[in-house]
Amino acid sequence: MPEPVRLDPAECRRRQQRLCGHLVAQDIDRAVLVAPENVQYLTGFRPHRLLKAVVSLQADGTCLLAAPNAIPEHAAADDVIPFEAQWLATIRQDQLQAALKVLVDRIGHRRERLGLEDSCGGRAILVEALTAGGAGGDVRDIDPILWKMRRQKGPDELRLIERAVECTDAMYRRAREILRPGLTELQVYRELQDAAVEAAGEPLLELGNDFQCASPGGPPRDRPIQAGELYILDLGPCCGGYYADNCRTFPVSGTPTDEQLSAWQTITGVLQMVESSVRPGVSCRQIYEQARQMLDAWQPGAFSHHLGHGFGLFPHTAPHLNPHWDDVFEEGDTFTAEPGLYRDDLRAGIRLEENYVVTADGVRRLTHFPLDLL
Repeated sequence: MPEPVRLDPAECRRRQQRLCGHLVAQDIDRAVLVAPENVQYLTGFRPHRLLKAVVSLQADGTCLLAAPNAIPEHAAADDVIPFEAQWLATIRQDQLQAALKVLVDRIGHRRERLGLEDSCGGRAILVEALTAGGAGGDVRDIDPILWKMRRQKGPDELRLIERAVECTDAMYRRAREILRPGLTELQVYRELQDAAVEAAGEPLLELGNDFQCASPGGPPRDRPIQAGELYILDLGPCCGGYYADNCRTFPVSGTPTDEQLSAWQTITGVLQMVESSVRPGVSCRQIYEQARQMLDAWQPGAFSHHLGHGFGLFPHTAPHLNPHWDDVFEEGDTFTAEPGLYRDDLRAGIRLEENYVVTADGVRRLTHFPLDLL
């Protein structure tokens, strides 16, 4: 079983310095972060999903971490302060207040310009705790800074993403071994989960969204799969805090029909277009529109969702291959491309999804499992 992969503390320190540069540029004295993905991004420590942690990063580079219950190993912080997130194993509901108390006890109340994550909620609690009852201080939303920073993946982040992709490879290999008429979707789900955990060498935070046969997607059901149906498996394991998100389609049994093969050929052509067209500076909306034209040539309306999206510490991030956004690809982006075609006579459709990282002059594909309808 492989050893777990973790973020590199030296890379975390470099990310802290990048954020400090933004704080100085925007005249912010201190950022206080509570989102678990941002805590991990900057310190390498990700709390259990039911526990809280808080990071205080001053513009001069001083990083403090308030951690639940004990001091974690290998946290990239100048000072780590544990707080009691549980009493006699009972999880406290006021963890955020407890974490902020130990933080303020260490640094004191200050009249300063604060950067907070507006998307996380709890703004009133944070301001109350950090500014001596809300007296004074200028509070600013730094979510846009963090979301922009997180697009450019470091080498340690890519290692975690690649481990998550390895989990999907193991799941697809197992699918090819076991898929047969009469097996239920829940049985398939259980088998794929076992394969993913074995490949990860640790528990997974998530497994993916789409495990329904003869359906564009959805959670697994206690429903037997049938001969002639196509099984779309859209897998998104979260390994060590980082996601993969890719999709393959398998015939339950038998030889694909001419219509299924025709749809498959159109979809793989879209993926080839993405690989040859994407590079820094290219419009995501333009790639989406080009893909839609190719898919509509097979049948108008048979493609009904986005073409893809960024991923990493969260399943859906920028860049968005979606006409509701007007993003531009940047070097360091990790993104998916997932063209699909859906029609009743396809039983019920085909979706194929690859994962990429944007390089200086194109893309590098992170996924390797074959696309074939076998």
